[in-house]
Formats: sequence, structure tokens, C-alpha cells
Amino acid sequence: MPPFPNGGYLFVFVCAGCGAELTAPLSQVALPVHAHQKYGNGIQLPVLMEPGTFAVEPEPWGPPWRKGEEIDPDEAAARGIHAPVHALSYGASGAVVIAPGDTRGTLLLPEEHSGSCCGLDGSDGPNMACEACGLPVATRIDDCSLWQAVWLAPDAVRRHRVDGAETAPLSWAELMEEGKSTPPFEPIATWGGRLGLDHYWSWSPQWEAAAGRALAHLLAASAGRPVTVPDGLTAEVFRRALDTLLPAGPPARRAALVGPGRHAPDTNADVDILLVPVHPQTGESWAPAGATPAYLVPLPFGVWLQLAFPEPHLPAPASGVMPDDVLRDDPPAPRSPYLFRADPEVFRHTLVRLPAARSPWLREILENLTPYLRAGLF
Repeated sequence: MPPFPNGGYLFVFVCAGCGAELTAPLSQVALPVHAHQKYGNGIQLPVLMEPGTFAVEPEPWGPPWRKGEEIDPDEAAARGIHAPVHALSYGASGAVVIAPGDTRGTLLLPEEHSGSCCGLDGSDGPNMACEACGLPVATRIDDCSLWQAVWLAPDAVRRHRVDGAETAPLSWAELMEEGKSTPPFEPIATWGGRLGLDHYWSWSPQWEAAAGRALAHLLAASAGRPVTVPDGLTAEVFRRALDTLLPAGPPARRAALVGPGRHAPDTNADVDILLVPVHPQTGESWAPAGATPAYLVPLPFGVWLQLAFPEPHLPAPASGVMPDDVLRDDPPAPRSPYLFRADPEVFRHTLVRLPAARSPWLREILENLTPYLRAGLF
């Protein structure tokens, strides 16, 4: 599916059976990299989608599933899978994900209550029906450790354009002006437990998912050589994994953060890999003007913005009149006491879809992730 295929129009989704409206007016955005993430155990994750938006999953997703050993390698390759997988979905492609609060005219089907640890996990398929005609149209997910969302079944809904309503995607300059970054640390809500609190501070689940995808691309771009990344937060996120997963001998490839407001290094700087932002609405990766031989590694815009332009913090509150060069005087947010870990399933999901995964050394990493999980890389 091409980026932003609908020209910025607003849509409502209607029941394919009776035509009843099932959603509020929505604009299309890029599918979040953490859309299918499972995070921790007993964690209360928030709503996946911003109100008033929808995203499309281009691949088949949901039941029925087939085990990897049951799938012919040529069949998997035809679907863009270049390494063995545990299972593949044979559901319909094109599922639409929205915020639960944007649904209209639907009812939960109480008999379709798969999951039920702390909520619904949607593993058995649609659990919401059109209120007008009873057709199963969507799957509500709100179980612990899953992002809260409603997935509209692509064969049960139709999209209708809202006349006279159009929203053009923001330019890169407008996104930079808006400045919506994703903090690397956040309070993680639990059902109570650690020290009697209902939350604890940790690395952001969104950052772990973003790093899982980016790390797969960094390994593919490495061609089996070491990769260096910029110091600071970027190194904290990637360096330990890269140094462990890649050999130490051959000349290193250099990765740099580039994007709007952060120009690409000089062509003589021997930069082979560019960490670039992905437009949150169109899903397009930023690219430097003109052709570049460098490998572009995608990062969600909010994560990239925090890496490229980290917010300064004072070590202690300032007193007296605020100096001109002080941006804020509140203490920094609490940090996680643990080293960063990339999301293993996002890493695996991404890497098996890259042609480089056919390489024996990458295949070995994929087939032996357990030691790296135990070592805390994932």
C-alpha cells in the first residue's frame, strides 16, 4: 500500500452488511511499529491509536495461523518471509486499527471473550458486532500487556469518504515545529505490586519496539561488519547489542543520525548508514536530497527527534531569575534502573522480512535468540 494513499481525506467506516456507521470520522496515519507488541506481564498499556486516526495493517493478521514447519519455504518467500518463523497468519490483509473510543454502533459479543487474563486478547477473531444487523465487524483488544485497540475486519467494513473534509499531512518543517518527541522513560502501569505502587519507571515500550525494528535494519546494513553509532542516548540504545551481535575484527561501518534540521555528514565522512525519521502520518522515511548509497534505518519520528535533539536538563532546580540559556529547571524524569533492551519479537518480525536474513550469520542469530534474551540484549 503506498504511503498516505487517501490524499488526506477523512473517512468513516460502515458495516459491509447493512451500511450502518461504525466509526467517527478518521484520518489515516502510519501503522505504529508497536501495533502488535506484547510488553511484560500484567502490564496496563494505554490506547494504541490517537483519537480521530486509523492505520492499516498491510499483511495478513489474526486467525487462522499456521505453524512455520507447515509452510513451504517458497510459499513463505512469496509473502516476503526470508527466514523460518514460528507461525504465519492466514487471516485477511488490510485490517484497520482505531482507538476504542472512536467506535460507533457496535456491541461486544460476550461469548467471544478470548483472553480474559485481565481483558480481551482477540485471539479467536472478531468479538464486536454491528448493533444494527449483528454482523461481526471488529476485534477489541484490551488484555494486560497488549495495546488497547479495536481492529476492524477488512471483509466486514467499508470506508466512505466524508464530503468536504480533508486534512493534508504535515510537512517535515511543521513536524519539527510541533516538536512531539517520545520520552525514552515513562511510568509503566501495573496491577499493584512493586513496592506497593501501581506503576514503576522504565524504558518506554515504544522505544523498545522502535529499537527492535531499527536493530534488525542495522544488522542487515552491517553486512557482518562492526557498526558504530553516535555517543549519548543512541549508544545507550544500540551499542551493547551491536557490539555483541557483530564481530570486532573488520573495519567498522559508521551510522549517523540525520533528518530535518540535522544535515547529513559530509560525503567524505565515510558514513554508510543513516538513522532517519519516519513520517508519522504518511509512513515515508526521510531521505537526503539526491541519491545516496547509505542504508536508511527507519525510526519513529518521536523517537528520532529525542535522539537527534535531546532535551537538556539541569542537575538541580535553578533559583532566582531564569537565565536566558536555561530551557527548564525541573529535575529530569526518573530513569529505568535497567540496561536498555530491544523488543525481541519486533526485531524478529522485521529481520525475517529483510532479504539479508538469508545470510547464514543472520539466520544463526534468529535461530538462537534465547542466549541473547538471557544476556538482557532483548
